[in-house]
Amino acid sequence: MATAQDYKFEGWQAHDATSADGNMRWEEFEPKPWEENDVDIRVTHCGMCGSDLHVLRSGWGATPYPITVGHEIVGVVVRAGSQVMNGLKVGDRVGVGAQGDSCLSRFGDGARCEDCDALEENYCPRMVFTYSAPAPHFNGGKAQGGYATYHRAPSHFVVKIPDNVDSAEAAPMLCGGVTVFAPLKFHDTRPGKSVGIVGVGGLGHYGVIFAKAMGADRVVGISRRENKRKEVLSLGADDYIATLDDPNWTAKHARSLDLIISTVASSDSPIDDYFTLLKRDGKFVQVGIPEDGPFKLAAPSVVFGRQSFTGSMIGSPADLREMLELVSKNNLKGMIQLRPMSEANQAIQDLEAGKPRYRYVLVNETEASA
Repeated sequence: MATAQDYKFEGWQAHDATSADGNMRWEEFEPKPWEENDVDIRVTHCGMCGSDLHVLRSGWGATPYPITVGHEIVGVVVRAGSQVMNGLKVGDRVGVGAQGDSCLSRFGDGARCEDCDALEENYCPRMVFTYSAPAPHFNGGKAQGGYATYHRAPSHFVVKIPDNVDSAEAAPMLCGGVTVFAPLKFHDTRPGKSVGIVGVGGLGHYGVIFAKAMGADRVVGISRRENKRKEVLSLGADDYIATLDDPNWTAKHARSLDLIISTVASSDSPIDDYFTLLKRDGKFVQVGIPEDGPFKLAAPSVVFGRQSFTGSMIGSPADLREMLELVSKNNLKGMIQLRPMSEANQAIQDLEAGKPRYRYVLVNETEASA
Protein backbone atom coordinates (compact mmCIF):
# COMPACT_ATOMS: atom_id res chain seq x y z
CA MET A 1 0.00 0.00 0.00
CA ALA A 2 1.29 3.47 -0.84
CA THR A 3 2.08 5.91 1.93
CA ALA A 4 1.76 9.66 1.95
CA GLN A 5 5.53 9.96 1.43
CA ASP A 6 5.44 8.17 -1.93
CA TYR A 7 3.84 11.05 -3.84
CA LYS A 8 3.32 14.79 -3.80
CA PHE A 9 0.10 16.75 -4.09
CA GLU A 10 0.69 19.28 -6.84
CA GLY A 11 -1.82 21.25 -8.84
CA TRP A 12 -2.98 24.48 -10.40
CA GLN A 13 -3.37 26.90 -7.49
CA ALA A 14 -5.49 30.05 -7.72
CA HIS A 15 -4.23 32.94 -5.59
CA ASP A 16 -6.74 35.64 -6.54
CA ALA A 17 -9.63 36.39 -8.88
CA THR A 18 -7.30 36.93 -11.85
CA SER A 19 -6.78 33.17 -11.88
CA ALA A 20 -9.96 32.95 -13.96
CA ASP A 21 -8.05 34.83 -16.66
CA GLY A 22 -5.54 31.99 -16.92
CA ASN A 23 -3.21 32.94 -14.08
CA MET A 24 -3.22 29.77 -12.00
CA ARG A 25 0.19 28.54 -10.82
CA TRP A 26 1.42 24.93 -10.72
CA GLU A 27 2.50 24.39 -7.11
CA GLU A 28 2.76 21.79 -4.38
CA PHE A 29 -0.08 22.10 -1.87
CA GLU A 30 -1.23 20.62 1.42
CA PRO A 31 -4.25 18.30 1.10
CA LYS A 32 -6.93 18.04 3.77
CA PRO A 33 -5.64 16.31 6.94
CA TRP A 34 -5.70 12.53 6.62
CA GLU A 35 -8.51 10.62 8.32
CA GLU A 36 -8.97 6.87 8.38
CA ASN A 37 -12.15 7.04 6.27
CA ASP A 38 -10.24 8.79 3.47
CA VAL A 39 -8.76 7.62 0.20
CA ASP A 40 -6.00 9.23 -1.83
CA ILE A 41 -6.62 9.17 -5.57
CA ARG A 42 -4.01 9.50 -8.31
CA VAL A 43 -5.87 11.82 -10.69
CA THR A 44 -5.96 10.70 -14.30
CA HIS A 45 -8.80 12.91 -15.57
CA CYS A 46 -10.67 15.96 -14.31
CA GLY A 47 -13.60 17.58 -16.05
CA MET A 48 -13.83 21.36 -16.26
CA CYS A 49 -17.09 22.84 -14.98
CA GLY A 50 -18.53 26.35 -15.11
CA SER A 51 -18.57 26.24 -11.31
CA ASP A 52 -14.76 26.25 -11.42
CA LEU A 53 -14.89 29.64 -13.13
CA HIS A 54 -17.34 31.03 -10.58
CA VAL A 55 -15.03 30.00 -7.73
CA LEU A 56 -11.81 31.15 -9.41
CA ARG A 57 -13.18 34.68 -9.79
CA SER A 58 -15.09 34.75 -6.46
CA GLY A 59 -18.33 35.01 -8.40
CA TRP A 60 -20.41 33.26 -5.72
CA GLY A 61 -18.74 34.96 -2.77
CA ALA A 62 -15.23 35.28 -1.43
CA THR A 63 -13.04 32.31 -2.39
CA PRO A 64 -10.58 31.08 0.28
CA TYR A 65 -7.41 31.41 -1.82
CA PRO A 66 -5.11 29.67 -2.48
CA ILE A 67 -7.29 26.96 -3.96
CA THR A 68 -7.10 24.23 -6.58
CA VAL A 69 -10.46 23.77 -8.30
CA GLY A 70 -11.90 20.78 -10.14
CA HIS A 71 -14.73 18.53 -8.96
CA GLU A 72 -15.19 16.01 -11.76
CA ILE A 73 -12.34 13.77 -10.73
CA VAL A 74 -11.48 10.29 -11.97
CA GLY A 75 -8.42 8.33 -10.96
CA VAL A 76 -7.00 5.35 -9.13
CA VAL A 77 -6.98 4.75 -5.37
CA VAL A 78 -3.38 4.69 -4.08
CA ARG A 79 -4.09 4.83 -0.35
CA ALA A 80 -7.11 3.70 1.64
CA GLY A 81 -7.73 4.27 5.35
CA SER A 82 -8.69 1.58 7.84
CA GLN A 83 -12.31 2.82 7.99
CA VAL A 84 -13.09 3.36 4.30
CA MET A 85 -16.64 2.81 3.08
CA ASN A 86 -18.08 1.30 -0.10
CA GLY A 87 -15.51 -1.49 -0.21
CA LEU A 88 -12.88 0.77 -1.77
CA LYS A 89 -9.35 -0.54 -2.03
CA VAL A 90 -6.02 0.40 -3.55
CA GLY A 91 -6.13 -0.03 -7.33
CA ASP A 92 -9.83 0.76 -7.76
CA ARG A 93 -10.78 3.20 -10.51
CA VAL A 94 -13.03 5.76 -8.87
CA GLY A 95 -14.66 9.15 -9.22
CA VAL A 96 -15.45 12.16 -7.02
CA GLY A 97 -18.13 14.69 -7.89
CA ALA A 98 -19.00 18.14 -6.58
CA GLN A 99 -19.68 17.13 -2.96
CA GLY A 100 -16.82 16.65 -0.53
CA ASP A 101 -18.59 16.01 2.75
CA SER A 102 -21.76 16.29 4.83
CA CYS A 103 -22.54 15.81 8.49
CA LEU A 104 -23.63 12.15 8.10
CA SER A 105 -25.26 12.66 11.54
CA ARG A 106 -21.83 12.38 13.16
CA PHE A 107 -21.43 15.73 14.88
CA GLY A 108 -22.42 14.43 18.30
CA ASP A 109 -25.16 16.93 19.10
CA GLY A 110 -27.74 14.16 19.53
CA ALA A 111 -29.84 15.14 16.51
CA ARG A 112 -30.18 13.05 13.38
CA CYS A 113 -29.84 14.60 9.94
CA GLU A 114 -32.95 13.74 7.95
CA ASP A 115 -31.18 14.49 4.67
CA CYS A 116 -28.16 12.28 5.29
CA ASP A 117 -30.32 9.51 6.75
CA ALA A 118 -32.44 9.62 3.56
CA LEU A 119 -29.27 9.34 1.40
CA GLU A 120 -29.87 12.89 0.18
CA GLU A 121 -26.51 14.11 1.46
CA ASN A 122 -26.33 16.87 -1.14
CA TYR A 123 -29.12 18.67 0.76
CA CYS A 124 -27.53 18.32 4.20
CA PRO A 125 -27.46 21.72 5.99
CA ARG A 126 -23.75 21.06 6.63
CA MET A 127 -23.02 19.96 3.09
CA VAL A 128 -19.72 21.22 1.66
CA PHE A 129 -18.25 21.12 -1.81
CA THR A 130 -15.28 19.12 -3.02
CA TYR A 131 -12.82 21.99 -2.76
CA SER A 132 -12.53 24.90 -0.30
CA ALA A 133 -14.54 23.14 2.40
CA PRO A 134 -14.44 25.01 5.76
CA ALA A 135 -13.93 23.69 9.28
CA PRO A 136 -15.34 21.74 11.13
CA HIS A 137 -15.39 19.50 8.08
CA PHE A 138 -12.24 17.74 6.94
CA ASN A 139 -10.80 17.78 10.47
CA GLY A 140 -10.43 21.54 10.28
CA GLY A 141 -8.46 21.56 7.03
CA LYS A 142 -9.22 22.79 3.54
CA ALA A 143 -9.86 20.44 0.65
CA GLN A 144 -8.30 20.94 -2.76
CA GLY A 145 -9.74 19.93 -6.13
CA GLY A 146 -8.75 17.84 -9.11
CA TYR A 147 -6.67 20.11 -11.35
CA ALA A 148 -3.86 18.21 -9.71
CA THR A 149 -1.79 15.05 -9.48
CA TYR A 150 -3.61 13.64 -6.44
CA HIS A 151 -6.86 14.20 -4.57
CA ARG A 152 -7.83 13.23 -1.01
CA ALA A 153 -11.50 12.56 -0.29
CA PRO A 154 -13.78 11.01 2.35
CA SER A 155 -14.64 7.55 1.01
CA HIS A 156 -18.39 8.02 1.50
CA PHE A 157 -18.36 10.45 -1.44
CA VAL A 158 -16.18 8.33 -3.73
CA VAL A 159 -17.82 6.03 -6.29
CA LYS A 160 -16.44 3.20 -8.38
CA ILE A 161 -16.42 3.67 -12.15
CA PRO A 162 -17.96 0.73 -14.08
CA ASP A 163 -15.42 -1.23 -16.10
CA ASN A 164 -17.01 -0.43 -19.46
CA VAL A 165 -17.21 3.34 -18.86
CA ASP A 166 -14.20 5.28 -20.13
CA SER A 167 -12.49 7.52 -17.56
CA ALA A 168 -12.63 10.59 -19.80
CA GLU A 169 -16.35 10.03 -20.42
CA ALA A 170 -17.08 9.49 -16.73
CA ALA A 171 -15.34 12.60 -15.42
CA PRO A 172 -17.73 15.35 -16.63
CA MET A 173 -20.73 13.22 -15.72
CA LEU A 174 -19.76 13.40 -12.02
CA CYS A 175 -21.07 16.97 -11.83
CA GLY A 176 -22.36 18.07 -15.24
CA GLY A 177 -24.12 14.78 -15.83
CA VAL A 178 -25.57 14.10 -12.39
CA THR A 179 -26.82 17.69 -12.07
CA VAL A 180 -29.39 16.93 -14.78
CA PHE A 181 -29.77 13.21 -14.02
CA ALA A 182 -30.90 13.86 -10.44
CA PRO A 183 -33.96 16.00 -11.33
CA LEU A 184 -34.85 13.70 -14.23
CA LYS A 185 -34.89 10.84 -11.74
CA PHE A 186 -36.70 12.76 -8.99
CA HIS A 187 -39.45 13.93 -11.35
CA ASP A 188 -39.98 10.39 -12.66
CA THR A 189 -38.77 10.61 -16.24
CA ARG A 190 -40.15 7.53 -18.01
CA PRO A 191 -42.24 6.47 -21.01
CA GLY A 192 -45.22 8.76 -21.38
CA LYS A 193 -43.34 11.87 -20.25
CA SER A 194 -42.25 14.85 -22.38
CA VAL A 195 -39.13 16.72 -21.29
CA GLY A 196 -37.57 20.01 -22.34
CA ILE A 197 -33.92 20.92 -21.73
CA VAL A 198 -33.11 24.64 -21.72
CA GLY A 199 -29.51 25.38 -22.61
CA VAL A 200 -28.07 22.47 -24.58
CA GLY A 201 -24.44 22.85 -23.60
CA GLY A 202 -22.14 21.31 -21.03
CA LEU A 203 -24.98 20.23 -18.74
CA GLY A 204 -27.92 20.32 -21.13
CA HIS A 205 -26.56 17.87 -23.68
CA TYR A 206 -26.39 15.26 -20.91
CA GLY A 207 -30.01 16.12 -20.10
CA VAL A 208 -31.05 15.22 -23.64
CA ILE A 209 -29.02 11.98 -23.63
CA PHE A 210 -30.24 10.84 -20.20
CA ALA A 211 -33.90 11.73 -20.75
CA LYS A 212 -34.00 9.58 -23.88
CA ALA A 213 -32.20 6.71 -22.11
CA MET A 214 -34.73 6.90 -19.26
CA GLY A 215 -37.54 6.37 -21.74
CA ALA A 216 -39.13 9.80 -22.19
CA ASP A 217 -41.48 9.77 -25.18
CA ARG A 218 -40.49 13.24 -26.27
CA VAL A 219 -37.32 15.22 -25.55
CA VAL A 220 -37.00 18.79 -26.75
CA GLY A 221 -33.77 20.78 -26.80
CA ILE A 222 -34.27 24.51 -26.19
CA SER A 223 -31.58 27.03 -27.04
CA ARG A 224 -31.33 30.46 -28.61
CA ARG A 225 -30.11 29.87 -32.15
CA GLU A 226 -31.21 27.60 -34.98
CA ASN A 227 -27.64 26.56 -35.79
CA LYS A 228 -27.65 24.00 -32.97
CA ARG A 229 -30.66 22.08 -34.27
CA LYS A 230 -28.81 19.34 -36.19
CA GLU A 231 -26.39 18.71 -33.35
CA VAL A 232 -29.10 18.54 -30.69
CA LEU A 233 -31.21 16.15 -32.76
CA SER A 234 -28.13 13.97 -33.21
CA LEU A 235 -27.99 13.59 -29.41
CA GLY A 236 -31.42 11.96 -29.50
CA ALA A 237 -33.76 14.95 -29.14
CA ASP A 238 -37.12 14.62 -30.89
CA ASP A 239 -37.49 18.35 -31.51
CA TYR A 240 -35.63 21.62 -31.09
CA ILE A 241 -36.72 25.16 -30.24
CA ALA A 242 -34.65 28.19 -31.21
CA THR A 243 -36.04 30.96 -29.02
CA LEU A 244 -34.31 33.89 -30.75
CA ASP A 245 -34.76 32.71 -34.33
CA ASP A 246 -38.41 31.62 -34.16
CA PRO A 247 -40.76 34.45 -33.07
CA ASN A 248 -43.69 32.04 -32.71
CA TRP A 249 -42.00 29.39 -30.54
CA THR A 250 -44.24 29.86 -27.51
CA ALA A 251 -47.45 29.47 -29.51
CA LYS A 252 -46.16 26.50 -31.51
CA HIS A 253 -45.14 24.51 -28.45
CA ALA A 254 -47.64 25.71 -25.83
CA ARG A 255 -48.63 23.19 -23.14
CA SER A 256 -46.55 20.38 -24.65
CA LEU A 257 -44.06 19.47 -21.87
CA ASP A 258 -44.41 17.78 -18.49
CA LEU A 259 -40.98 18.81 -17.27
CA ILE A 260 -38.44 21.48 -18.14
CA ILE A 261 -34.90 21.50 -16.77
CA SER A 262 -33.03 24.77 -17.18
CA THR A 263 -29.24 24.80 -17.09
CA VAL A 264 -29.01 28.50 -17.96
CA ALA A 265 -27.23 30.60 -15.33
CA SER A 266 -28.63 34.03 -16.17
CA SER A 267 -31.25 36.08 -14.37
CA ASP A 268 -32.43 37.37 -17.77
CA SER A 269 -33.67 33.93 -18.76
CA PRO A 270 -37.24 34.28 -20.16
CA ILE A 271 -38.80 32.03 -17.54
CA ASP A 272 -42.36 33.28 -18.08
CA ASP A 273 -42.12 32.24 -21.74
CA TYR A 274 -40.78 28.82 -20.79
CA PHE A 275 -43.76 28.31 -18.49
CA THR A 276 -46.11 28.58 -21.48
CA LEU A 277 -44.58 25.30 -22.71
CA LEU A 278 -45.64 23.39 -19.60
CA LYS A 279 -48.77 21.31 -19.32
CA ARG A 280 -51.04 21.63 -16.31
CA ASP A 281 -49.11 20.58 -13.19
CA GLY A 282 -45.86 20.80 -15.13
CA LYS A 283 -42.56 21.35 -13.35
CA PHE A 284 -39.80 23.85 -14.18
CA VAL A 285 -36.52 22.82 -12.54
CA GLN A 286 -33.68 25.33 -12.29
CA VAL A 287 -30.15 23.93 -11.92
CA GLY A 288 -28.02 26.84 -13.16
CA ILE A 289 -27.11 29.45 -10.52
CA PRO A 290 -26.59 32.99 -11.88
CA GLU A 291 -24.13 35.54 -10.55
CA ASP A 292 -26.16 38.50 -11.87
CA GLY A 293 -29.14 38.57 -9.52
CA PRO A 294 -32.50 36.86 -8.90
CA PHE A 295 -34.82 35.33 -11.46
CA LYS A 296 -37.95 37.17 -12.54
CA LEU A 297 -41.19 35.18 -12.55
CA ALA A 298 -44.71 36.57 -12.80
CA ALA A 299 -47.35 35.00 -10.55
CA PRO A 300 -49.75 34.08 -13.39
CA SER A 301 -47.07 31.85 -14.90
CA VAL A 302 -47.42 29.38 -12.02
CA VAL A 303 -51.01 30.09 -10.94
CA PHE A 304 -52.92 29.56 -14.19
CA GLY A 305 -51.55 26.09 -14.85
CA ARG A 306 -50.95 24.91 -11.28
CA GLN A 307 -47.33 24.67 -12.30
CA SER A 308 -44.23 24.65 -10.12
CA PHE A 309 -40.89 26.42 -10.13
CA THR A 310 -38.37 24.32 -8.28
CA GLY A 311 -34.67 23.55 -8.19
CA SER A 312 -32.14 20.77 -7.89
CA MET A 313 -28.51 20.72 -6.77
CA ILE A 314 -25.89 18.25 -8.03
CA GLY A 315 -26.59 14.68 -6.86
CA SER A 316 -26.00 12.35 -3.95
CA PRO A 317 -23.53 9.43 -4.01
CA ALA A 318 -26.55 7.19 -4.65
CA ASP A 319 -27.50 9.37 -7.64
CA LEU A 320 -23.96 9.09 -8.98
CA ARG A 321 -24.04 5.31 -8.80
CA GLU A 322 -27.47 5.09 -10.41
CA MET A 323 -26.41 7.46 -13.18
CA LEU A 324 -23.27 5.42 -13.87
CA GLU A 325 -25.40 2.26 -14.03
CA LEU A 326 -27.57 3.93 -16.69
CA VAL A 327 -24.47 5.04 -18.59
CA SER A 328 -22.92 1.57 -18.40
CA LYS A 329 -26.09 -0.28 -19.39
CA ASN A 330 -26.80 1.95 -22.38
CA ASN A 331 -23.20 2.73 -23.40
CA LEU A 332 -23.95 6.45 -23.17
CA LYS A 333 -21.33 8.99 -24.18
CA GLY A 334 -21.21 12.76 -24.00
CA MET A 335 -19.51 15.26 -26.27
CA ILE A 336 -16.08 15.85 -24.73
CA GLN A 337 -12.73 17.31 -25.72
CA LEU A 338 -9.51 16.27 -24.02
CA ARG A 339 -7.02 18.91 -22.89
CA PRO A 340 -3.60 18.26 -21.31
CA MET A 341 -3.46 19.13 -17.61
CA SER A 342 -0.42 21.27 -18.42
CA GLU A 343 -2.65 23.55 -20.53
CA ALA A 344 -5.25 24.22 -17.83
CA ASN A 345 -4.73 27.99 -17.92
CA GLN A 346 -5.52 28.19 -21.63
CA ALA A 347 -8.40 25.75 -21.19
CA ILE A 348 -9.91 27.97 -18.48
CA GLN A 349 -9.83 30.94 -20.85
CA ASP A 350 -11.41 28.85 -23.59
CA LEU A 351 -14.08 27.66 -21.17
CA GLU A 352 -14.90 31.28 -20.30
CA ALA A 353 -15.15 32.05 -24.02
CA GLY A 354 -17.70 29.25 -24.51
CA LYS A 355 -15.52 27.19 -26.84
CA PRO A 356 -16.04 23.65 -25.46
CA ARG A 357 -18.34 21.29 -27.38
CA TYR A 358 -19.44 20.47 -24.83
CA ARG A 359 -17.14 19.51 -21.95
CA TYR A 360 -13.39 19.85 -21.55
CA VAL A 361 -11.60 17.08 -19.69
CA LEU A 362 -8.10 17.67 -18.36
CA VAL A 363 -5.79 14.67 -18.69
CA ASN A 364 -2.65 14.15 -16.66
CA GLU A 365 -0.30 13.34 -19.52
CA THR A 366 1.46 10.46 -17.77
CA GLU A 367 -1.93 8.86 -17.09
CA ALA A 368 -3.51 9.28 -20.52
CA SER A 369 -4.04 5.54 -20.97
CA ALA A 370 -5.84 5.03 -17.65
